[in-house]
This record gives sequence, structure tokens and C-alpha cells, in this order.
Amino acid sequence: MIALLRQLSWPELRHHPWRNLAALLAVTLGVALAFSVQLINQSALSEFSAAVRSVNGQPDFEIRGQRGGFDEALYERVAGHPQVGWASPVIEIDTYAFDAQGRRIALRVLGIDALAVSPLSPALMPRLAEGADRLALLEPDALFLNVQAQEQLGATKTLRLQTPGGHGQWRVQGSVAASGPPLAVMDLAGAQHAFGWLGRLSRIDVRLAPGADRAAVLQSLALPAGLRAASPDEAAQRVSNVSRAYRVNLTVLALVALFTGAFLVFSILSLSVAKRQPQLALLGVLGLSARGRLALVLAESALLGIVGSALGLALGTALAALALRLLAGDLGGGYFPGVAPSLQFSAGAAWVYGLLGVMAALIGGWLPARAAQRLAPAQALKGLGDAASAPSAHWLGPVLLVAGVLLALLPPVAEIPLAAYLAVACLLFGGIACVPAGVGLLLRGLQPPRHALALLAVERARHQRHTATIAVAGVVASLSLAVALTVMVSSFRESMTQWLDSVLPA
Repeated sequence: MIALLRQLSWPELRHHPWRNLAALLAVTLGVALAFSVQLINQSALSEFSAAVRSVNGQPDFEIRGQRGGFDEALYERVAGHPQVGWASPVIEIDTYAFDAQGRRIALRVLGIDALAVSPLSPALMPRLAEGADRLALLEPDALFLNVQAQEQLGATKTLRLQTPGGHGQWRVQGSVAASGPPLAVMDLAGAQHAFGWLGRLSRIDVRLAPGADRAAVLQSLALPAGLRAASPDEAAQRVSNVSRAYRVNLTVLALVALFTGAFLVFSILSLSVAKRQPQLALLGVLGLSARGRLALVLAESALLGIVGSALGLALGTALAALALRLLAGDLGGGYFPGVAPSLQFSAGAAWVYGLLGVMAALIGGWLPARAAQRLAPAQALKGLGDAASAPSAHWLGPVLLVAGVLLALLPPVAEIPLAAYLAVACLLFGGIACVPAGVGLLLRGLQPPRHALALLAVERARHQRHTATIAVAGVVASLSLAVALTVMVSSFRESMTQWLDSVLPA
């Protein structure tokens, strides 16, 4: 097989480098797009979860109320419960800070009790700047910024924040280790006074004493109406659930790029097999079996898949790193505001998408390989064979289109529109299968051109309409991918904005 590849396939590659490069590029881009989307999704969720854990800490549960908070008197009852080992009060405020140029920067402010926060949320424990007074931890006008806030606001000693009464001035006295979006930590009492939260809290982080039963503790506390016990990672899970449909659809559409690669491999190998009919026929006369011709073409497609997948994995990693830097972790969807994830490479995902690239190339090369296998050597040597003229079912295209429409109407399964994904495949394959019939209808009323080249082109299209499928399959798939990605991102972003406007009208 290696000798056949070297003697038959390599000359074809040398004489038609651009045609084979197009197939290689299609596989490369397909793997790159799918793998980069996987890395972006994985990195964004991991970074967001880490940010939530660093801010919320690791209590056994959190007591949370409505958006306006709850009476701080509950804290004394919780902290004094005999089965509660530690409790830390927190208020959460979303506001704006102003940098040296007067630009507004979204900032989350957490008011904490510096004497109680360390055991539960060590990432929120203020770290004093060099030369700062130790008592600054308890001063109402002292702020401590995380790394992201320092990067966006610059090195400054004082910071102006937006408050319900206008604006306030704070002194930056140090930093906190919490990751994620811009964050400022300050004394609880100072935050309550400055932001109009006197007598109220946003949450109480609770760690139970060893051996305590959570259900029994909550029952004895008898939380007032509107309050609930939440798990620390609830915020990360909520964002994961909200963005799941977006991430799944983005992944599925990225996999369509692999279909584009498969179609281009199909187109190029079909033309290559048709051009090499005399050579393949001669090999058949000299003893190469039909199965050998099948294996030869499949080996060519496998080589395209292996090289394209390797290049695609490298390009996908670079694209993911660039997208995470420029578009954050949601490609413009707006699901991870303020999160700037770092790239997290996954060797397992790389193997999966590399194999998918090879499989896509093999699928694209299957029909040309079957055409080479069905080749009749004696007839092909006489110029009577046509490897591309396999009989086709004219009814297949319309049936697939109708099936696609019906599948699109089915409800989702486990909140994932599996039928809709099958509908996309049916519409894509059905549209391509209808190309020969569409070409026939377009050319039926066309008058024969007077120019010789135009006449040859029209007559070839009229009598060999199946070649139109080979020529436009990749174009149809790539155009549908571009349109689908654009529509999906914009529609999901618009839907998210409308949902937030209805839920949070203020």
C-alpha cells in the first residue's frame, strides 16, 4: 500500500497541489473550530467555577434571601446555634468604580467581617499593603482589590465608587486573593453605611460543627419566609444550566464544520478518482483487486485526515487562546460577564477531536473509494467507464427535506433539542441531494449558447448533473455553517437580554 501511495497518489498530489490543499485546509479548519469551541467552553466554565469558589469559600451552606437582603438579627441566632461551628456575614453589592480617566468599571463590592471570614473564605481575607496600618482591616473607608480590579483600575491609592447617594471616596489599603471579575472587599459595617444596607445582610456562610446534621440545624433555625439554604456552588451551577443550550448548540454547529471538511474531501477525491480512471483500471488489469482500489482511496483520505487533524488541533488551540483573550469565554453570548479565562488544554479532548477529523475524512472518501472499487477495468481502459455516475435516488432529497422539517417540530429531550440536530443534518443532506434536480430545472428552459465553451459547459451540466453535487457540496455546507453560527450567537444573545429585561426590569 505504501508503494502504491508513493507511485500513484504522490504524483497526483504534486500535479494538483492546490486541489488537495483545499481538502486538507477544510479538515484542518473543521477540527480547529470544533476543538477551539470545546477548549473555550471548558476554560470558561472552569474559570467561572473557580471564581465562585474563591468568593463564596467552602461553607457547608449559605443562608440567602431576596435581592434586597434580610435582617441582620438572624446572624446572632445562627452564630449562637450549638451545632454551628462558624458563621460569617456578607453583603454583596454590584456598583461602578471610576478609574483615573473617569471611565466606569463594573465592580462587585463585598462587605465582610474580617474577624470571621478567614476560616470559611480565605480568598476574601484582606492582605494589607506594605506600610498600611493593621487596623485598616476594620476602617470603613478601606478597600482591598483583587488582581482583575487592580488591572482595570490601575495603581491608585484612592478610588471613587458609585453609591445610592451619589459617589464616595475610599482608600486602597491592600489586596485579596479572590479570582474572577473585578472585586473589592471592605469592612461590613462600612459597606452597610455607605450603600444603604444598615441592618441588612446578603448572605450568611455557615460551617457546621463536626457531626452536626444539616437538615436538623435548618429545622431548628426555622428560617423566615423568603430565606433559603443554598450550596456554595449554586451560582456556578446556575450559570452552567443557563448557558448549557448555548454551549451545546455552539458545539454541534462547530461539528458541522467537520461535515464541511468531509464534503470537500468527497468532492476532491471524486474528481481525483474520475481523472485517474485509466491508471486505476490498468492496476486492476495488472492484478490489483477491487478491494485494493478501495483501500488505496481510503488510505489517501485517511492521510488527509491525520495531517489535517494534527494541524487543526494546533490551530484550534491558538484560536481558543485568542478568543478567550478577545471575546472572554462565551464568544459574545454574554453568559460569563467579567470573566477572563485562561486556556486549559485537554489531552483527552484533543484525541477525541483528532479522531473525529480522521473519521470525517474517511467518511468523505468512502463514496469515491466505492466508485474506484466498482470500476470495470476493461471498460475504463476503453474510455467507457464513469466512476462518478453511480445511480442516485431522485426521491431522497425531498424526503430528507420533509423529514428535517418534521424533526424540527419535535420537543427537546432532557432540555436538549436532539431532534433539531437531526433536522439540521437532514436539511443539509437533503439540500445537497436536490442539487442535480435543481440544476436540471434551471437548464431545462435555457437556450443553447452560441459560444463554444459556454455550450460545452451547459451541455455537460445538463447531461452529467451528478457532477454539480460534487462541485457545490462543500460550498453549501460551509455557507450553511457560517449562517447558522451567526444566527445562533445573535439570537441567543438577544434572548438572554430579553429574559434579563423581563426578570430584572429595574
